[in-house]
Amino acid sequence: MCGIVGAIADRDVVPVLIEGLKRLEYRGYDSAGIAVVEQQDVRRVRRTGRVAEMESAAASEGFNATLGIGHTRWATHGGVTEANAHPHISHGVALVHNGIIENHEEQREKLKALGYEFESQTDTEVIAHLMHHHLKGGDDLLAALQRTVKELTGAYALAVVSRKEPERMVCARMGCPLLIGLGEGENFIASDVSAIIQATRRVIFLEEGDTAEVTRQAVHVFDGHDQPIEREVHVSDVSLASLELGPYRHFMQKEIHEQPRAIADTIEAVIDGGFSPELFGANAEAVLKDIQGVQILACGTSYYAGLTARYWIEAISGLPCSVEIASEYRYRAAYANPKHLVVTISQSGETLDTMEALKYAKSLGHEHTLSICNVPESAIPRASELVCYTRAGAEIGVASTKAFTTQLAALFQLTVVLGKLHGNVSAEDEAGYLEELRFLPGSIQHALNLEPQIALWAEKFAPKSDALFLGRGLHYPIALEGALKLKEISYIHAEAYPAGELKHGPLALVDADMPVVVIAPNDKLLEKVKSNMQEVRARGGELFVFADQDSNFTESEGVHVIRTPRHTGVLSPVVHTIPVQLLAYHTALARGTDVDKPRNLAKSVTVE
Repeated sequence: MCGIVGAIADRDVVPVLIEGLKRLEYRGYDSAGIAVVEQQDVRRVRRTGRVAEMESAAASEGFNATLGIGHTRWATHGGVTEANAHPHISHGVALVHNGIIENHEEQREKLKALGYEFESQTDTEVIAHLMHHHLKGGDDLLAALQRTVKELTGAYALAVVSRKEPERMVCARMGCPLLIGLGEGENFIASDVSAIIQATRRVIFLEEGDTAEVTRQAVHVFDGHDQPIEREVHVSDVSLASLELGPYRHFMQKEIHEQPRAIADTIEAVIDGGFSPELFGANAEAVLKDIQGVQILACGTSYYAGLTARYWIEAISGLPCSVEIASEYRYRAAYANPKHLVVTISQSGETLDTMEALKYAKSLGHEHTLSICNVPESAIPRASELVCYTRAGAEIGVASTKAFTTQLAALFQLTVVLGKLHGNVSAEDEAGYLEELRFLPGSIQHALNLEPQIALWAEKFAPKSDALFLGRGLHYPIALEGALKLKEISYIHAEAYPAGELKHGPLALVDADMPVVVIAPNDKLLEKVKSNMQEVRARGGELFVFADQDSNFTESEGVHVIRTPRHTGVLSPVVHTIPVQLLAYHTALARGTDVDKPRNLAKSVTVE
């Protein structure tokens, strides 16, 4: 959940490191630091808070070097202090680390017995001292790294420099993303391509267990057995424009408004060629015909996408579907049916809990796996038999928006393909679903046009401490997503329930100070939802209703209504996601919170 950048060049790399950390700040922002090798010495600057504070300190101290590493941190071991910030240094060896070392306490005691003193509470300082210990024993920097990682248990991405070897940096990867950027007479290390896109688009993605040596002129990669290996060079298609704010106040607002285009890009292939199994891979038809059910594994917002898909899959494809939080699944004695397709959903493709759940599912005997992901060549897609990329583009705001709706679009495509292959979707049905998909970007744009009205509602939410979200059927997961968004960025406590559950307990919470958001599309459950709304009004609750254009709702005292576009059928959850995103965004704006970087959270969750 942190960010790494490193560079070696014939020019000053400090601006490259600073710019890279700014682009990685969404991954973690408790503290930041850089270390450079300058005149056979290691210089370091660290600050708690944002990258800009560390940048000012580096400028005032005159940092200028041709080799360096940087890090932006999201605290795991140890509090948010300068001493715990990266890089960590041991006798001229500087190191940055993403991940968690599970055996750090055992290693710490061994190192203390060898005379090493610890300045921080982090697990990372253990690695720095281990590196120095092996260098002192006669290893060079690469050999010391390869020996060190064999003593570590856990997950890591590492970048290391030393004052004694100013012509190279070394790195290692296990469980956390790390890549090498290839330039002309200069090379780079990063945890995310966005950190180095201003310098190069040519990248090598390190595999599990890889170590590497990086100089100005060459890159040498070694596998987990320390044998030289060639890794494929990829050309990144990440757009610099997608990493810039443009005319928007925040990345979250920008990404909310990018959803019509993101959805259009995600469904382009199905609009052009129909619901073909090849959307998911060359051998997808044989795999998807063979399955008898679906097991979805995901975390956070992606989990809510999976909950929505369960309604679609069971109703349209006729297959049983279960959805589980990945971090829970991986630690229970789960039942495994080899004929069930394991679907993992992850925006980053690096979510550690989801990756480990996938490994666990395979160990239980699951034969077929499919990944829905937004980041090509990330770990989870590479570990999956079938893949569907959502084409949302770079998502910088910590609170997921366009990644969620494109996941829904991808899951709907999977649903219809499964329905066709299992004889439950006719040609007429397919044509209807295709038409609904074709209109989806336009319906989302209509929902975006409601922003001024939603901003007025947000003023009423801003002073509140709690909120309740209600939905039924397909729209219950959207209520969950709405509550999560409000919690994440406005810090208002919010809960979501199926509307029919009100009378089984949550109704006790309702009073005049508890705003109740209701997702009320014009579907077969609308009359049931109206009855639940009456339960709220009878207890003095104030209702904020997102209804379809063709729903029969009338505003009255204590009942506020905003009408989204006409009912969009089975894809209605995608459209109704937009208003709850906008409500959370404008409420956070009114409360003055940091919309793109909410406290205690980070974008890419690569720790357990």
